[in-house]
This record gives sequence, C-alpha cells and structure tokens, in this order.
Amino acid sequence: MKIIGKNVVEGIAIGTVQYIQDSFEELLQEYGVDDPQYEKLKYEKALSEAVMQLKVIVSKAKEANNNEQVQIMEAHLFMLQDPMLDDRINQLIELGESAPKAVMKASDEMANMLGSLEDAYLRERAADVKDVGKRLIRRIFGIEEPKIDREGIILCGEDIEPSLIANLSSDCVSGIIMGNGSSTSHAVIIAKAKGIVTIVGIGTAINDFENGTEVIIDGYEGSLILKPSIEEMKLYQERHEIEKQKKAYYLSLSELPAVTKDGFNVTLAANIGNPKDIDDALKFGCRGVGLYRTEFIFMGKKQLPTEDEQFLAYKYVVEKANGQLCVIRTMDIGGDKPLDYLSIGKEENPFLGWRAIRICLERTDIFITQIKAILRASVYGKVAIMLPMIINFEEIVQAKALIKRASNELTQSSIAHANNVQIGIMVETPAAAIMASVYAKEVDFFSIGTNDLVQYTLAVDRGNQKVSYLYDHFNIAVIHLIAQVSEAAHANGKWVGVCGEMASDPLAVPLFLEMGIDELSMSAPSIPKIKEAIRNCRRDGEILKHVLTLTEASKIREFLSGTILANNINDTIN
Repeated sequence: MKIIGKNVVEGIAIGTVQYIQDSFEELLQEYGVDDPQYEKLKYEKALSEAVMQLKVIVSKAKEANNNEQVQIMEAHLFMLQDPMLDDRINQLIELGESAPKAVMKASDEMANMLGSLEDAYLRERAADVKDVGKRLIRRIFGIEEPKIDREGIILCGEDIEPSLIANLSSDCVSGIIMGNGSSTSHAVIIAKAKGIVTIVGIGTAINDFENGTEVIIDGYEGSLILKPSIEEMKLYQERHEIEKQKKAYYLSLSELPAVTKDGFNVTLAANIGNPKDIDDALKFGCRGVGLYRTEFIFMGKKQLPTEDEQFLAYKYVVEKANGQLCVIRTMDIGGDKPLDYLSIGKEENPFLGWRAIRICLERTDIFITQIKAILRASVYGKVAIMLPMIINFEEIVQAKALIKRASNELTQSSIAHANNVQIGIMVETPAAAIMASVYAKEVDFFSIGTNDLVQYTLAVDRGNQKVSYLYDHFNIAVIHLIAQVSEAAHANGKWVGVCGEMASDPLAVPLFLEMGIDELSMSAPSIPKIKEAIRNCRRDGEILKHVLTLTEASKIREFLSGTILANNINDTIN
C-alpha cells in the first residue's frame, strides 16, 4: 500500500511502526471526574512533572551546544507556564471539567486563536501550544514517554511533539511519519538536525498504522509503503545500501578541490549556527565558513551575551577554520527570530519590520559589543564581517563608521584586534540586488541569501503552505537578480558568494559556475554532493544564456536536468 505525503528530510528508511498516542478521546470518555480541588491537584502535579521533563531536555541540548533545540524547548517551557493558559485551565476545572479535558479545551482555544492570526510565525506556534497541551494530558493520564530500545523504529503520529523528537536517538529511529506537520514546524526542524528521514502531511492515512507493521519511507519522493511486498522490500534494501555507499563516496571527496573540468575553482564553505558546528563541517571538507549565524548565540539566554562570551564563540570557529575565511554575519534578530529580552514588540509582519541591521543601527551598544568581539577573534585567523538586510547605501556607511569606532575603542584600550577585516553585505532584498553596482564600490564582497531574496522578490511567505508552490528559487526573476549581482561584483573587482538553500541545489550548480560565483556556502552534509556536481561540470557560457531566455521555473529545471544528464553521459563515453 503506497501513501503520498510531503518529503521534509531526504533519505530511505526501513523499519517497523511505533505509534505515538496523540488521541485521548477513549481515555477521556472513561475518565471519572473528581472534586474540582482534586482535579486541580492532578493538573498541578502534571504541570510540575512536564516542566521538569522539559528542563532536562533543555539542559541536554545546552550540553550538546544545540542552540536551535534549546530555543524551541525553552519556548515550550514558557508556554507551559503561561499565566493565561494556566488561568483558563483552572477556570474550566472550576466549571466542572476534568483536568485533562480542561487542558485540552484551553490549549485548543489558544491554538485556534494563534491559528487565526495573519502572522505566519505565530500561526506556526499554534501547533506548539497543542503539543504543550498533549504533554500535560499525557502526564495526567500517566502515559510514559515512548521507549525506543531497539533499532529500525519508524515513529508515527498525527502530530509528534518536538520534545519527543528531541529525546530520540537517530541510531534507533530510522524515520518519522506525521499525519500533519509542515517543513517549518519545530518538530521537523529538530528531525532535520538529527538527520532522521521524515515525511509529513499524509492525513487520515496515519490511522491505518499499527505497531510492529513493516514500512518503507522514500524521503526523496515523499512517499511510504505500508506492509511492503518481498519485491518492494528487496528493491528498497538495495536502494538503502546504494545510499550508504553514496554517502561513503561523498565523504571520500572531502579533501579534493571543488574545481570544474575547465579549471574554475569554487570555494565550498559551511553555514553554521553554533561554534561546535565547525567540527562536523570540517569532516565534510568545508573550506572555511561562508555564513556564521551569530543570532543563535543571542538565543536561549535571559540577557544579552557579553563581549567576552561572544569573543570565545567566534574565536573557537576562527581557529578551527585554520586560516580559511570565516564570514561572520552580525546578528539577524527579529523576523522569525525574536528575543524575549529585546523589546521588539508585536509586529503585523515581522519579516518587514524592525530586524537585523535596523536593530543594530538603533541599538549601537549591542552592535559595537558584537563588532569588538569579532575584531578580537580576527587575530586568530581570517575573518570577514557580513551585514544582513541592507536596503540602502546609508546603512552601509553607518555600519562601517560603527565598525571603525569599535576598532578605535579597542586600540585605545590596548586590546589586540585585526585592522584588515573584510566588510561585506548579504544581498537578500531586491533593493540590494538592483543597487549592487553602487554598493560594490563600498564593500569588499557580496553574499547572496537566496532564502529571503526569493521570498521578498516573489512576495511569497515561505512558511505559508497555501502559497508554498510559488516559492521557487528557479523563478526567472530571481535568476536575473543573482546574475546581476554577480556581474556587478566582478565588474568592481569584488568576490561574490551564495549562502541560501539554493547553494545546495545541484541543479543550480551550472548556473552559478557560468555566473562566476566564487563561493557557495551550505549546510555541511550538502558539501560533497555539490563538490561532485562542480567537478563534473565544464563552463561554456551557453547554459546561462539559454536559461535567461526562459520564463517558467519548470522549464528551467527541465533544461538544467537535461544538461547535467548530458554532461554525465559525455563523461562516461570519454
């Protein structure tokens, strides 16, 4: 039986189903309601246990330097202890509801309220409120966390709480299947970080799953086979073995240069979010860091990190880069990454609001502290500073003046720092792309952030599933802008990189090569795949020329797929 869903973490997974209980209807019907005071005690006990569970998860995530997971789990802790949710639960109990029913009603009410908002980020958090409610209900009923004590488990559920996935071992759990979920949900973010093959959105078909049933997940096409035949099992076991061999082959490329058949060399760098990420990135053969997302240093904390705290975080990565360039982006806070201790306030559209460089130029105390830490770390290797969300020339000038001020203050205090740090901007708005020829005279490099560039160019909220089909980095308008930025950079003797998701798409490699893109930066596991694509390419200028005459993204993908296939066939013949 084949079921189609949406692939969110690629790969092949083969195993047996372990179903996560997330429907409590039968238990609620059998539940006998006690005196309201006793129901409140049961709720308070469950709340205390749930808080303790999440604190343990947060502690483990901090030990592992998994800042993204820390942020998500701390958000769940905050929701658990939300006074508004607590008041509503107690109010419902006083009105005669049982503790579990009160929790379910209160969390559903809050989730429905968030789900009705226009803001995509807040809509996505509606699922988190429901997850918190389920955790409380499990504690009231005494349902223990699932025990994963053997290999080859395929975890299944309508929705699976991020905290459950955070506690999983990827050695035992081969895959995850969810009836609901989206590519931007917190559960999926954590699954991606663990590299667990995941598909979501299979709907009511999830109800056909039973514990112990054999299942195959094809995370490439977003499908699964329930109760596979002997022939299907044999086929996917062979594919799984090929996949493992492919991964081993990719790792063997780590020391080879990313150079085309006609001798064009591309720097393949890593995107990282916390200092320890550099350790794994080096195993995949990264040549430096193309995007150090420093906002994760600011998250999961109760107050702003000090200059010394930031210095140590930057120094670790710069030293590990071993002389290769480390591009450190100044904090890109705001948008989908708010901070509790930085009063941004509610914004109707945070992606268009007070974020990134706009905060830095207003809160110069925060910006200068970060710049000082970066300049101090630059003594230990090769560093570049990258400014996010630039939309006008004045922002570049103001930022450079503040960087100079920070340098002067370090000099006055006799603190060692470098004076030759490159300063560049992240091109992620149409404004920056259109004015690239002007900005190139003021900066040392460009790095094109395709995630936001696509979103802002196409006016498509990348987190909104209703319009997700429109979000495509092969939209011809986006390709024209990238080509324009690359041309402007090279015309002014500056280098240009790409650091968004498009950088890790093998189909885009021929385009980037013919544009003369100097650096591609991506998540570390993608580096060998892109290196192989580069080493199989030869530039002739005709691919980009033809693509720029096309108007449909589907036609562009079709043409690029054919081009890559033709190159591979020619290489085999020769």
